[in-house]
Amino acid sequence: MNSTYFARKNDIERKWYMVDASGIPLGRLATHVAHILRGKHKPEFTPHIDCGDYVVVVNASKVKLTGKKAIDKYYYRHTGYPGHLKQISYGELLSKNPEKVIKLAVKRMLPKNRLGRQMIKKLRVYAGDNYPHIPQKPVKLDIRESKEQV
Repeated sequence: MNSTYFARKNDIERKWYMVDASGIPLGRLATHVAHILRGKHKPEFTPHIDCGDYVVVVNASKVKLTGKKAIDKYYYRHTGYPGHLKQISYGELLSKNPEKVIKLAVKRMLPKNRLGRQMIKKLRVYAGDNYPHIPQKPVKLDIRESKEQV
């Protein structure tokens, strides 16, 4: 009788991937990154174990949105005080903190539990070209050309 394979923490080999976000729509970028962080591209994917890889996103300030979303899209947060709902437009947040735009998009595509909080820690986002993860030798992923996942 064949038994189902479940990966263990010790069996997982983590790789590093690098994605250039310049000119890529935000949603498409976030789905690819979340897929890799979750580990769904691996044959030994196990839903209750964090078996994903590390992802470095560069050129976060050059990510794009289609249509008029740069003006119409808002991010909301609440301070905890009555009537203190804060909002900031996508364009304003992109100019102030471009890393946060990508982190929020990816975080909202991951599980909303301990496992998701563990997965989002493997995401590194940088506004420009420079990143300090050169010793890890990240493999460059080209999202524009690939129709299939990793």
